[in-house]
Amino acid sequence: MGNCLGAKISSHSTASHSGTNSRYASKNGAALTNSSSYASAASVPRSEGEIMESANVKAFTFNEMRTATRNFQPNSVLGVGGFGSVFKGWIDEKTLTPTKPGIGMVIAVKKLNLESCQGHREWLAEVNYLGQLSHPKLVKLIGYCVEDKQRLLVYEFMPRGSVENHLFRSSSHFQPISWNLRMKIAQGSAKGLAFLHSDMAKVIYRDFKTSNILLDANYDAKLSDFGLAKDGPTGDNSHVSTRVMGTPGYAAPEYLTTGHLTPKSDVFSFGVVFLEMLSGRRVVDRNRPSSEHNLVEWARPYLMSKRRIFHVLDARLGGQYSLVRAQKAASLVLQCLSVDPRHRPTMEQVVTVLEQLQDDKEEGNVPRP
Repeated sequence: MGNCLGAKISSHSTASHSGTNSRYASKNGAALTNSSSYASAASVPRSEGEIMESANVKAFTFNEMRTATRNFQPNSVLGVGGFGSVFKGWIDEKTLTPTKPGIGMVIAVKKLNLESCQGHREWLAEVNYLGQLSHPKLVKLIGYCVEDKQRLLVYEFMPRGSVENHLFRSSSHFQPISWNLRMKIAQGSAKGLAFLHSDMAKVIYRDFKTSNILLDANYDAKLSDFGLAKDGPTGDNSHVSTRVMGTPGYAAPEYLTTGHLTPKSDVFSFGVVFLEMLSGRRVVDRNRPSSEHNLVEWARPYLMSKRRIFHVLDARLGGQYSLVRAQKAASLVLQCLSVDPRHRPTMEQVVTVLEQLQDDKEEGNVPRP
């Protein structure tokens, strides 16, 4: 499959289920029945055989996947990303055997492109984490297929696609989502990160971005794509040292400069995504004036002024929010984007603030220029 370690990866995703915007990499230093569980000795690297054996998901054959997706027909494609193509398929809900289109449970089948730089290592990481992690805010891995060079992953189907599509793609399929839905999605994805950081899981997600947040029929958010996830620090260790990987614009500054990865790295990424949701702007957008290319740098001065936050907020939201709520949301973004990770909140604290934001009934008009 080729060794792409340390290579710059520049694939761009348009997929609802692929979750792979352009990524970079530089050299530097058991039971699914519970609502939230993780059965692993977190810091002990495991062999491929151990990972496959302990994954509490189904091992599909390649022929089963061919049948479920109608032989990977082009009109079954849900999206294409750096990992490969994602196909729509159908299986029986109880037996998990392939069924005819329209019968049984809809699935999303991610098929590794054999030329992909993201390759086998990320496929294995996905099986490792989602094969053992279970939580309402994580997308469910139903199974996998490993046969000769073929590598596939089988997920629950998320009919509303990615948050990226709803925020940034203008079409009849993706209308601008409301303020309340954005707050619901932010809270749901924050709960997913909070679970990953909990003592039960101790995982650093490392790739939190809008294309990796998928939505079910009720717009409930679930985190997908665990190819870059890492076990968090254990014992007296304050961080995990690793090659810098992720997606441009979302990575925490201290991680970029030192390769030191902590749960607070994910908190910074959450701040970036929450800012994208508030503004309706991409974190990096070369189509805007040069002073607005980097969303975080451009927005920070406005976020710090309670009377100027209207410059940042998505004009498509109109008067759907109160001034008080907008100010509290801006304050939370600033805390998450603190240059010093010690000043960032934990994801549990973020969840608490977002819950208060949804419960806040105070009203007030957002000032206009």
